[in-house]
Amino acid sequence: MKSARNTKTIILTIVGVLIAVYVLFPFYLVVMNSFKNQASIVASPVSLAGASLSQLMSNLDKVINNSNFQFWYAFGTSAIVTIISLVLLALFGGMAAWVISRNNKKMWATVIYMIFIASMIIPFQVVMLPLISTFRDVGKFVGISMLQSVPGIVFAYCGFGGAMTVFILTGFIKGIPYELEEAAAIDGCSPEGTFFRIIFPLLTPVITTVTILNGMWIWNDYLLPSLMLGQNGKVKTLPVAVQAFVGSYVKQWDLILTAALLAIIPMIIIFIVAQKQIMSGMVEGAIK
Repeated sequence: MKSARNTKTIILTIVGVLIAVYVLFPFYLVVMNSFKNQASIVASPVSLAGASLSQLMSNLDKVINNSNFQFWYAFGTSAIVTIISLVLLALFGGMAAWVISRNNKKMWATVIYMIFIASMIIPFQVVMLPLISTFRDVGKFVGISMLQSVPGIVFAYCGFGGAMTVFILTGFIKGIPYELEEAAAIDGCSPEGTFFRIIFPLLTPVITTVTILNGMWIWNDYLLPSLMLGQNGKVKTLPVAVQAFVGSYVKQWDLILTAALLAIIPMIIIFIVAQKQIMSGMVEGAIK
């Protein structure tokens, strides 16, 4: 019995190591090749040959000071889009989850909740072309450009990220005693005051989790910004701006990988610092 258990542990460990290597290998390529020049990357993309700190500094200088890439402008755009989207997702997602969880026995709340859940399983590729045409028509109707603009892409991220946000927050709110809200109502607190003074502060652990997960997705996303902002538009996020180093016939791999490294470093730092909050929030939301 003990021998079988040890064998199972060894097999699971080996499988876990293989999965970790498979997941981390692309990150290894990005980091390692950021220390090389174009010739070294083409000659040996996997080995350490040609890697040096001086070459990394040279690549960083070329990337940051490249007029087509516009690192600081793209970084600022990504930061603005990510922060505004996360604030709106946390605020409106919390409101929607609270209303749904407190009316879960009513048909309309159940239908709305099921719509949120159903939208999570629809592939983005199915809706991306109708999305662009719809945003173009809506922009013409309201007189505001929804494409190639920060408000438009923020609105899109709130739509696509709302389903998971509501799903996780609803499960957490169901575990909050309703007596707290009844006591607040007896003391004369309005529904808005009850949410912002009682419910929202209690959502801090799970909102932290949702914010980090959505933040990593929004910051690193390429497909949606490339469709809505365009690869040659004035407004660019970091993943889209990397296209500046991709030509029709020549790809500057040393600069592409260095720019990619610069783009992912902030999210790696945030994930390492807040990984405990991510796991605790996911567990609390799932259990409650």
